Amino acid sequence: MTTSLGAANTAIAKDPKFQIQRFHGLKSSQSLLLSKRIHMFSVSSSKSSIIRAVSTPVKPDTSSVAKRSKVEILKEQSNFIRYPLNEELLTDAPNINEAATQMIKFHGSYQQYNRDERGSRSYSFMLRTKNPCGKVSNKLYLAMDELADQFGIGTLRLTTRQTFQLHGVLKKNLKTVMSTIIGSMGSTLGACGDLNRNVLAPAAPLARKDYLFAQETADNIAALLTPQSGFYYDMWVDGERIMSAEPPEVVKARNDNSHGTNFPDSPEPIYGTQFLPRKFKIAVTVPTDNSVDILTNDIGVVVVSDDDGEPQGFNIYVGGGMGRTHRLETTFPRLAEPLGYVPKEDILYVVKAIVVTQRENGRRDDRKFSRMKYLISSWGIEKFRTVVEQYYGKKFEPFRKLPEWEFKSYLGWHEQGDGGLFCGLHVDNGRIRGTMKKTLREIIEKYNLNVRLTPNQNIILCDIRRAWRRPITTSLAQAGLLHPRYVDPLNLTAMACPAFPLCPLAITEAERGIPDILKRVRAVFEKVGLKYNESVVIRITGCPNGCARPYMAELGFVGDGPNSYQIWLGGTPNQTSLARCFMNKVKLQDLEKVLEPLFYYWRRKRQSKESFGAFTTRMGFKKLEELVDKWEGPLEPSSRYYLKLFADKETYEAMDELARLQNKNAYQLAMEVIRNFVASQQNGKSE
Repeated sequence: MTTSLGAANTAIAKDPKFQIQRFHGLKSSQSLLLSKRIHMFSVSSSKSSIIRAVSTPVKPDTSSVAKRSKVEILKEQSNFIRYPLNEELLTDAPNINEAATQMIKFHGSYQQYNRDERGSRSYSFMLRTKNPCGKVSNKLYLAMDELADQFGIGTLRLTTRQTFQLHGVLKKNLKTVMSTIIGSMGSTLGACGDLNRNVLAPAAPLARKDYLFAQETADNIAALLTPQSGFYYDMWVDGERIMSAEPPEVVKARNDNSHGTNFPDSPEPIYGTQFLPRKFKIAVTVPTDNSVDILTNDIGVVVVSDDDGEPQGFNIYVGGGMGRTHRLETTFPRLAEPLGYVPKEDILYVVKAIVVTQRENGRRDDRKFSRMKYLISSWGIEKFRTVVEQYYGKKFEPFRKLPEWEFKSYLGWHEQGDGGLFCGLHVDNGRIRGTMKKTLREIIEKYNLNVRLTPNQNIILCDIRRAWRRPITTSLAQAGLLHPRYVDPLNLTAMACPAFPLCPLAITEAERGIPDILKRVRAVFEKVGLKYNESVVIRITGCPNGCARPYMAELGFVGDGPNSYQIWLGGTPNQTSLARCFMNKVKLQDLEKVLEPLFYYWRRKRQSKESFGAFTTRMGFKKLEELVDKWEGPLEPSSRYYLKLFADKETYEAMDELARLQNKNAYQLAMEVIRNFVASQQNGKSE
């Protein structure tokens, strides 16, 4: 697969400053032979020395000391992610030191402070759960809901990787909160840090062979790559491991060292003492279903079935990733590209081989370049495939042809296929709070429902009996959780990261700013004559790290200064194209100066059914810049458009006057009144 960044990737591959340094672990005799075979594919470096990921101390090579990032040294000294966190948690201070801050990430937590407050810092911790496929049991949901009220800030945050984030936990309460999550059959282990993060899969609880197989595969991959050294349970539940039994195929794949993948006799057979160079993200899905943003992951796994619907194997993508650094063009977002096809019984071995290739060869000297996408960009996909095949022990088969991808939200009511129903609920920016939070708890508790979290920050209520649909619909509507047809289409696909006030990396607003930005975009739509049911995918992040995946959006806002954003254009509704940076340093108050001409000419000059992202790509940025520079306003008056909704001008003017009091326009207020009225009349009736 080619991307708009292909030329940049090629240039970086040829630049000696960005050649990937080799990384060797403690090897078995078989692995030493393998290293010799692989050496012919390694990047030349006459004086580079090695960094060892070892289970026992190795005497350093004093003739040449390789440069390592500070985090690599801290990991090596941590006794498998224990020290100095174990000591720092015992102090009376409200915070922990820098070394412990790095270690607690592996346990699923970040230290934060409220950046809105001036003076002394008020420290707290954000906890992130790990929920493969977004699966959340009834018991875990109720526990998280209660923990948010008792120890957090009273809200739950649904993430873009199908997990919860719990903000505002004080250091003195960490062990209580962690142990409660573990005791409720949940986990935060590996939700952050330099290891495999939460494994995505379609959240829909469909009783279909391919969906069930994708979800089972995601569960098995998550288990395969879960740390084994016990540091998590030692820290939070005094060493008591509360775990369900692992499938035998997972244990077998983890322990297999026939191709030199493992550290013999190590508490961490796959990770060693150093774990991975950086975070590692995996998603599993089925053909057509791109609810998981498959191409943004380090590894994308796609179920391939035969004509009878029986899963036979997997297509594998590699090398996706969103993060970048402002004003450093050698960092970039990247789409994953096809690696090959493997039979279904080999999937765990292939995933392990890819992870080990990154472990052994990913850069550990500069964390800005440590993701696997930079390794593949430097090596090229052919060399990467060859090295992975050494650890896999087989050749990849040709990539199987796939149909077009579609974004699927699973909002609203759907048949599960097993007699039950599920209901997908839109949650603005994934923030569950107030009446919504209270109502969701009541429904989930009363009907003993399990839930699923989606990669688009929404929630699905599962296994609903038909008789429960009407009372559940009524309760949801009363709490403002409306059927998606009554939610602004712009909101349905929009995402934002939390940013201020708690994220230490935020440059400007995202979650707190997106409601107003979406209202302003809607107002621009109305001004230039776009219909209400038309939409674009909008994503906003407060910094360039890309947690809300803005580089896949049709219209992405990336914070690059106080109240200032880069504007990215060119993503597609089905999440298969990278956006590109259109403008820098656009002030918040000036957004309309850019958006009005873009949306106006999209309406006027688009081809049949052409999305906004596809339009901006076809037009080209040079032409779009000219249109923005020359913009003096739409040629057609917009009042005719408003009068389509109103019976007479007087009604419109009265509504407009009321709307201004709420910082809205007449159309927005009228649509809000109509949607609320229709929702109140539904009262659980079948739709």
